[in-house]
Amino acid sequence: MHEIIIEAIARGGYLGIAVLMALENIFPPVPSEVIMGIGGVLVERGEMAFWPLMLAGTIGSTAGNYAWFWLGDRWGYRRLRPFIDRWGRWLTLDWEHVEGASRFFRRHGQWVVLILRCTPVFRTMISLPAGLAHMNVWRFLAFTFVGAGAWNALLVIGGAALARYLEGYEHVFGWIVLGLVGVTLAAYFWRVATWTPRERGED
Repeated sequence: MHEIIIEAIARGGYLGIAVLMALENIFPPVPSEVIMGIGGVLVERGEMAFWPLMLAGTIGSTAGNYAWFWLGDRWGYRRLRPFIDRWGRWLTLDWEHVEGASRFFRRHGQWVVLILRCTPVFRTMISLPAGLAHMNVWRFLAFTFVGAGAWNALLVIGGAALARYLEGYEHVFGWIVLGLVGVTLAAYFWRVATWTPRERGED
């Protein structure tokens, strides 16, 4: 099964990587750790090259984040709230999350877009308040591209190193890949099934 996942990503090529990374930032639960980590495995196998993979993954990440930025920048608070109220369950996002992220953005400034893109925490979430605050679009794209590139490099290098370390133990690597996919999907569907917006829960 893990070979099917790896082969599917390999067949999609660099364009497929870019599309998957864009989707990962727009709608859960496709994890970037799996996408770029497998990309690292393919680099180690000689089936992909490091820099084209990095460019494709980082362009995809930037495009996906820009979708949320555009939504906040163009719609604003008034038009965005009905959208979040309607689709929040599937996005596992409620209005309190948006307000909390906006407060965080205002408190720490625009540099958090760059810093958080290099971490596994709030990497995509910060794009929405950046749009709501009407951050300069070129600065947003530059910060996002650099931060996403740094994060993707860690994932690719980590995937390549893991492939080398587990060489000859493909069954172990397979369980790691399937485990990451399974845990991510299970966590997403569990959250959707048990979703209660915080405002509703407080009533």
